[in-house]
Amino acid sequence: MTRPMLTQREAAAACGVSRTTIRRRREAGELPHAVQDPERGWMVPVDDLLAAGFRLNAPAPADQAAPAPADPAAPSDDEGRDAAVLRAELARLNAEHALALAEARFGQKLAEAEAEHLRRELAARGEHIADLQRAMGALTSAPERPALTGPVWPTMPGQAQGEAGEAESEPRKRWWGGQT
Repeated sequence: MTRPMLTQREAAAACGVSRTTIRRRREAGELPHAVQDPERGWMVPVDDLLAAGFRLNAPAPADQAAPAPADPAAPSDDEGRDAAVLRAELARLNAEHALALAEARFGQKLAEAEAEHLRRELAARGEHIADLQRAMGALTSAPERPALTGPVWPTMPGQAQGEAGEAESEPRKRWWGGQT
């Protein structure tokens, strides 16, 4: 099983160090399998972090205290090795948990971004459909409005439709009594 990769920020948070420390170690060649992703930046494999001596999800180191005097009831070397093996297994499980958590968060962010994109696309298409419906309404004649058949010229009272041209050729009397 290949372990997932962490960004420099995620690696720093998981190891309890600064991003600068991760960057310096990467530039020094201690993280040889780190690759640059155009979208997420530098991606560091967990195996490289463990090989470089980092402990994932480790608390900050405690202040150095004076060594305690030897205790006759202290564990033997075999018990110390067993404890070291158990600590290593615990560190490995913590690392796997941190990676699974990081992957879940990344998947959640990706899903949220996709959902937002789809919401914007849906809104844009809804607006387009509304525009098309308004255009169709403007192009469709209303049932209460008769369809226009051709130009209709106004006529003078008492004239038939064809007499309008003849009436204009005759001189008209002005209303105040003068001639045109």
